[in-house]
Amino acid sequence: MSPEDKFEDLVDEFTGRPGITPPGATGGFGHTALRAQGRIFAMFVRGQLVLKLPEARVDALVEGGHGVRFDANKGTPMKEWLALDTASTQPWSALAKEALEFVGRK
Repeated sequence: MSPEDKFEDLVDEFTGRPGITPPGATGGFGHTALRAQGRIFAMFVRGQLVLKLPEARVDALVEGGHGVRFDANKGTPMKEWLALDTASTQPWSALAKEALEFVGRK
């Protein structure tokens, strides 16, 4: 399954839940994002799933070789954003649920 198809599955899974806005509902940064109460928790950028997670969780996933800190083309990797490697064995749905819970706590 392609990364695009996997992201579409995530969109299908999360769309319809209370407070969730699907990609395309807004323009500009985050136009490919799933949002909870207006806050981005998962998005598809440059062929990768990008998730907002606690810094320690991002550290662990990066150290485990599952991805890199996301850089929004500004030259500075973001401490709470992970760009998941397409070869990672981490389950997208579970990570997206973690991200959703994380943005809900902020």
